[in-house]
Amino acid sequence: MPLFTIETTYRIPVYRQRRYEAPTLAEACRLAIEDDDWDGSKEDYECAGETHVTGAWPGAVDPYSVPLLAVPSQFGETLQRKADHFTELLAQLTLVAQPMGLSAQDFACWLPSAHSAVRKANAIVAAARDPDEEGQL
Repeated sequence: MPLFTIETTYRIPVYRQRRYEAPTLAEACRLAIEDDDWDGSKEDYECAGETHVTGAWPGAVDPYSVPLLAVPSQFGETLQRKADHFTELLAQLTLVAQPMGLSAQDFACWLPSAHSAVRKANAIVAAARDPDEEGQL
């Protein structure tokens, strides 16, 4: 049976609470974002993120000593899956949001890709694995 070296990660939020004097809330937020002094910050273990795969290698090897394997996206962090898939969904929406619309031939080419993108988006929202080629989960 094959052996794999797998790296998993979870994120621990680090926060700080500071006061900023500013004329508006937006300006105070900007000051907080630009503040690079994290002395006194705290880790919030109660809000740790989900465990997700960040690397995989074939065999019993030292990580990063050989090329990474392609890991199916459903093992990635859900927030990152959503961000990555946003581009595909935007591309699908862009095609049909043109002033002249799609011709019947263009629509027939577009529809299967759009259905696939929507099925994957639904799987991400449901925290499920990616659909297979036939659209089944």
